[in-house]
Amino acid sequence: MIITRTPFRFTLGGGGTDLPSYYSKYGGFVFAAGINKYMFISVNRPIVDSLVRVKYTKSEIVLHREELKHEIAKEAMRMMGVEDSLEIVSMADVPAGTGLGSSSCYAVGLLNALHSLKREFVPLEILAEQACELEIQRLGKPIGKQDQYMAAFGGIRVLDIKTDGTVQVRTAKVDEATLDDLNRNLLMFYTGTYRSADVILAEQSQGARNGKPQVLDSLHKIKEIGYKVLEAVETGNLTALGYCFDEHWEYKKKISPQMTNPLFDEIYDIAKANGALGGKISGAGGGGFFLFYVEEHQARFRDAMKKLNLREMRYRFDLEGTKVLVDFMDGVK
Repeated sequence: MIITRTPFRFTLGGGGTDLPSYYSKYGGFVFAAGINKYMFISVNRPIVDSLVRVKYTKSEIVLHREELKHEIAKEAMRMMGVEDSLEIVSMADVPAGTGLGSSSCYAVGLLNALHSLKREFVPLEILAEQACELEIQRLGKPIGKQDQYMAAFGGIRVLDIKTDGTVQVRTAKVDEATLDDLNRNLLMFYTGTYRSADVILAEQSQGARNGKPQVLDSLHKIKEIGYKVLEAVETGNLTALGYCFDEHWEYKKKISPQMTNPLFDEIYDIAKANGALGGKISGAGGGGFFLFYVEEHQARFRDAMKKLNLREMRYRFDLEGTKVLVDFMDGVK
């Protein structure tokens, strides 16, 4: 048995500029953080038969990978040349559809496990690119590149994306005191809403591809704000980070009418009235988690969110990225 652990992430700046429709023309920039909420993937070779078993929110038992309904598991097996005789089980700290990159965590974690099964060492950047190929090229998902890279690398990372799709990864220069302040002041609350990001991202991609002024202008501004967020964090000026979040929220809402709704607007207004300097919705928007920057009166803020029936998710930063936790397999080619 092999078990991998892959971190979820939240975006601090530049989200949306990692979509091919944008970076292929203008280049992308993302500043994000891995957190200690994880996707766990185990793979095992069955002893008594050659069936394929995949267990997630559903359970599948089939004769061959091509019969699988789980498209990421099927495509990962295709990429790795595994036809049958495999059991895949996944568990996660956070459910899918909450904007923290769950599908890419699954793809990266499973590819990592399958490489380990075959006794192949693969650098993190190759693992991330394979996950991008799986989700974007092969499955045609309207997503960007940050989720796969953050799942692979974890940490507090800056992703510079060239127009040819090349991603340069670096670790942000953040001191320990600033990390502690970030962890203390960035508060996450679950909105209680699941959603598929595909519709919003497809609309955003089409707008960028077609040069829709409102979408392009917003993405340009979001990238500019992302640079300001990075500067604020690297210089320890976290108050500026909070105000950047507030500015970012105004531009993100302009990308798609599905980005927010009356409930989310109410949550945001109440959050600001109770101490938040700014906030942002996780992932593509439309559901998932709100991330707020709150420097003072945090007890009052938490009480206000509790009255809205929002559940806080406590976390720490993950600095390791995807890793193999358990390896009890003989090499199988």
